[in-house]
Amino acid sequence: MSRINKNVVLALLTLTSSAFLLFQLYYYKHYLSTKNGAGLSKSKGSRIGFDSTQWRAVKKFIMLTSNQNVPVFLIDPLVLELINKNFEQVKNTSQGSISQCTFFCVPRDFTAFALQYHLWKNEEGWFRIAENMGFQCLKIESKDPRLDGIDSLSGTEIPLHYICKLATHAIHLVVFHERSGNYLWHGHLRLKEHIDRKFVPFRKLQFGRYPGAFDRPELQQVTLDGLEVLIPKDPMHFVEEVPHSRFIECRYKEARAFFQQYLDDNTVEAMAFRKSAKELLQLAAKTLNKLGVPFWLSSGTCLGWYRQCNIIPYSKDVDLGIFIRDYKSDIILAFQDAGLPLKHKFGKVEDSLELSFQGKDDVKLDIFFFYEETDHVWNGGTQAKTGKKFKYLFPKFTLCWTEFVDMKVRVPCETLEYIEANYGKNQQGT
Repeated sequence: MSRINKNVVLALLTLTSSAFLLFQLYYYKHYLSTKNGAGLSKSKGSRIGFDSTQWRAVKKFIMLTSNQNVPVFLIDPLVLELINKNFEQVKNTSQGSISQCTFFCVPRDFTAFALQYHLWKNEEGWFRIAENMGFQCLKIESKDPRLDGIDSLSGTEIPLHYICKLATHAIHLVVFHERSGNYLWHGHLRLKEHIDRKFVPFRKLQFGRYPGAFDRPELQQVTLDGLEVLIPKDPMHFVEEVPHSRFIECRYKEARAFFQQYLDDNTVEAMAFRKSAKELLQLAAKTLNKLGVPFWLSSGTCLGWYRQCNIIPYSKDVDLGIFIRDYKSDIILAFQDAGLPLKHKFGKVEDSLELSFQGKDDVKLDIFFFYEETDHVWNGGTQAKTGKKFKYLFPKFTLCWTEFVDMKVRVPCETLEYIEANYGKNQQGT
């Protein structure tokens, strides 16, 4: 009987031990593992989205540029918009403190960065290292358009764009060049005949469809998705510039041909007028930019830019255009505060407004306000002596940036049509 009791006791002890062991396993699995798992799920190896092709390509690109001291900055509009929406969060994020990939993991074909070319010290070496790291890189270059007016230098080529592909994602590196007027310019991305059109979906690129001009951005360093990146300090200002950044060059070759046929006026009086007109244009631009009023070169000033890349010395004034929708009531006061008294005011805001301000050395500033209709635009004119009114019609136009007397200013993109509406088909002797 005692033998049986011993066996029963032994069985009961074994059963109890097994039950306790099962309870421990259950407790660990359903309580402790859940409690501790929250911390484990945020570990670096399991962060959400950080295995995406886009993030890996961006990370490798940033490592490459950082190691080679290449000062690139982010200009991708989609990413900059996301940054702007979460700007406070971005500013307060330190490296490695995030668990989810927010900015560089959104599926896309490209991520766009920019580089200021004058800060790039080792272009060819960087290119080789990029390929050694697994990138397939394509370099787009073209002649410097500023040298079109100089025969002996017209063949000089400059880098404009780099496309560096890693797996299925590509980095678009836009090369910015400094221009007179303290702004940045990038060239047109033109594919040459030997380039493989299937290398990347070029049509989806957000930069390079045409040359572009941008204000020089102030930069700041932030941490995005665990990566240290330079971005414009005002992301939305840069994003808002993108759709209005199209740039057109002055026609340097045609200007040279014009001066071969019609000798340039280099008299003391002509040089003095051009100097005064340039200073007046700079002052007007500063005043209007401070007001936030966009303007463009109009009438004789626009003709001088288009025909001879300079101020026409016998024009005796500076002409600007402004859409009436951009008119501000304090515009006259702003010019007077800048030292430009009002000389004439013709028309009214509702109809044919024109303002004329007196600059120094008897050079005046004429501002023509343009009114938009369904299929055309127009501005009014008034003859100073008789008060007779005129209405000048123009085909609809868009605005582009250009460079004029060392300034970044706007002109109508459809410049020839605009000038012909003003002066007719033949302006050579105008």
